[in-house]
Amino acid sequence: MEEEILNTVKALKAGKTILYPTDTIWGIGCDATGSRAVQKIYKLKERVESKSLIVLLDSAEKLPDYVEKVPEIAWDLINSINTPLTIIYPNAKNLAKNVIAKDKTIAIRITKDEFCRRVIKMFKRPVVSSSANISGDPTPLMFNKISSRIIDGVDYIVKLYHNRMKDVKPSTIIKLDVNGEFEIIRK
Repeated sequence: MEEEILNTVKALKAGKTILYPTDTIWGIGCDATGSRAVQKIYKLKERVESKSLIVLLDSAEKLPDYVEKVPEIAWDLINSINTPLTIIYPNAKNLAKNVIAKDKTIAIRITKDEFCRRVIKMFKRPVVSSSANISGDPTPLMFNKISSRIIDGVDYIVKLYHNRMKDVKPSTIIKLDVNGEFEIIRK
């Protein structure tokens, strides 16, 4: 795992796209602060830029670096929900403009996956996480179901867990507003 962490961080620092295992499904990622790298993901996925992307962080303590004001309820949600949780926050900052939604929100998940956490910690920046499929195509639940267009289109493929089967479920998504009101987008 150590070598793969180093190789992945090296690719991210070079502005490259990666195909990597996350705490949910296989994802396509890049430096969430680099607009060129983010643009590569939109192009590869054939995804319209109005449909924003998810960003992964290694710890909740880093949220204030990327969100102007973290609503109090966010801390309660993060600490009480044990399954993968993506929260859409208002007023994103310090991220690539094309990773932030038009309404200035950003979807962030605090990853619990050891590989992802260690990569993000060493990289010292958030990483984009988008499902490893062309927009509109089914989401591949295992590495061997990822299309050759995605595999050939990324710059670096993490060489871990290609044969791993896990109980795969996309993250719960909750949208918060500046007043701490919330809406469940996906259970």
